[in-house]
Formats: sequence, C-alpha cells, structure tokens
Amino acid sequence: MSLDRVNPPELSPPTGFSHAVAATGTRLVFLAGQTALNGAGEVTGTTLAAQFEVALWNLLTALRAAGGDPADLARVTVYATDVADYRAHAAELGRIWRKLAGRDYPAMAVIGATRLWDEQTMVEIDGVAVLS
Repeated sequence: MSLDRVNPPELSPPTGFSHAVAATGTRLVFLAGQTALNGAGEVTGTTLAAQFEVALWNLLTALRAAGGDPADLARVTVYATDVADYRAHAAELGRIWRKLAGRDYPAMAVIGATRLWDEQTMVEIDGVAVLS
C-alpha cells in the first residue's frame, strides 16, 4: 500500500492537511461519521476540542478494528457546528491530531453544519482509508 501526499508548490502551504493524496492498495475502508459518543452512547466533552479528541479517537478505533492505522487515512471530512470556533482552536486541534494520528495528514475538508445527529455534538469526523 502506498499513500503519496501531494502538495504542489503553486498552492498555499497546507497546515494540518494534504492538498491531494494518491493511493494504491488493495482494500478501501469507509469510516462512518464519529462523534464524541462514549461506549454507553453518551456525548462527552463540553468544548469543541474535547469532542474532537473523542471523535478522532472513535474514528481511529474503528480504523484499527478494520486492520488499519492512522497513516492509512487518505481522506477525512470534519463537520463542525461552529467553523469560527474550529478555526480559533486550530492549533489545539492540530496538537490533538498529532497526538492521536501522527504527522501523516490526509486530504481534509472542514464543513459547517447547522446541527449534527445528537444536539450536543459540536463535531463529527468521517474518513476513507486505503489498506494493503
């Protein structure tokens, strides 16, 4: 399996994402949107950063259960109910990402959402991974 992160010099330097990811492998893993739900199905965390950490941990737990690891992530989408809050805490969210997933950044997007499945949820993360 190979994930080649492509960041053309003509584009703005990426921070916390890759502009493109070229993937070769034999198995695609589509990861459902994960939020800050604990094992009992309760939303945990009262800040976006706290919820982001739980949601990312949940996403990576599902990925590991499917046989992958964070470096296999080719694409991640983050849905946030407050994009301004997300941007304001970008450095903290980056530290959480690096702590849980390392420095291999997938192609990413952050999308503003009016509301997510659970009313108390501020962030949801889904993704696609390529495994060998």
